[in-house]
Amino acid sequence: MFLTIFLTVVILQRLFELVLARRNERWMKERGGKEYGEKHYTFMVLLHIGFFITLIIEINIFNRTISPYWVMLLFVFLLAQAARVWVILTLGKYWNTKIIVLPGAKSVNKGPFKYIKHPNYLIVTTELILIPLIFQAYLTMVIFFILNRLILAVRIPAEEKALREHTDYRTR
Repeated sequence: MFLTIFLTVVILQRLFELVLARRNERWMKERGGKEYGEKHYTFMVLLHIGFFITLIIEINIFNRTISPYWVMLLFVFLLAQAARVWVILTLGKYWNTKIIVLPGAKSVNKGPFKYIKHPNYLIVTTELILIPLIFQAYLTMVIFFILNRLILAVRIPAEEKALREHTDYRTR
């Protein structure tokens, strides 16, 4: 029951974020925003869909149960969600799941960006660890941690290159 409620809430949150991202994408493109990394974006979407499918399969096939540390893990997960909201609110209309850059825009150096270059990627990585740990789905955790690191090895340089070329962004 907890699994169903938890995953429903997380998936609904992700769907809401996709709607928000689409709205922000339209706003940016209407103002001349340019999209980068289209090729790897499809793999990123597939990674996130595959994560939930693999998690559910592992839990069911191997009869995974909730971790004895689930309360602590859930608390850390909720902190990550608060950080996610902080990132989205800080970026405002510039927040997106895609790499869309508005030429001439000023880079954001406030909120969580004052402390870390790519806070959302840290949050996603944390979630890809915590969610499987809550349900003791260790195979899912390892597989998707590795896949996420591989996609970020492509995405972060692409994002930084686009930002450097079209904004005042400087690699810190």
